[in-house]
Amino acid sequence: MASGEATTASKALPGSVLFTCNLNAVRSPMAEALMKTLFGKRIYVDSAGLEPSARDPFAISVMSEIGIDMSGDHPLDLEAIDIGSFDLVICLTPETCARVKDLTRGQAVDIEFWPTLDPFAAGERGSREQRLEAYRRLRDDLRDMLQRRFGACEKVVG
Repeated sequence: MASGEATTASKALPGSVLFTCNLNAVRSPMAEALMKTLFGKRIYVDSAGLEPSARDPFAISVMSEIGIDMSGDHPLDLEAIDIGSFDLVICLTPETCARVKDLTRGQAVDIEFWPTLDPFAAGERGSREQRLEAYRRLRDDLRDMLQRRFGACEKVVG
């Protein structure tokens, strides 16, 4: 189990969760979309990045394979939101984890770091299908992490 992860029995559902990554283009929006799909409106969920950029087309593609449309989502800047208003911040990169800790110093916010695959780096030299496979692996890993951390959900995706 990764640093910060816990068994379902040991933690209740938070009221709000923020996922963070470097660009808010792949990992954090995928986690956000999966969490919204899995848990519906029981938890307020958002995502943000250090240097927000447009949603990655490979991320949009692999999420659409399981019936989740991320094409209308827009990236958010971590510095432009009130991180302290979230019960839990899940950092998907070491860089955002360090920044979130700085931004929330002295605030009552739980922070977890979930090490995740960077699908761009994992598949950058491969064929289109190899690159898509790296994104699928990330999607499936995130879904598994969410289910391990938060337990039962509204529906199963994938």
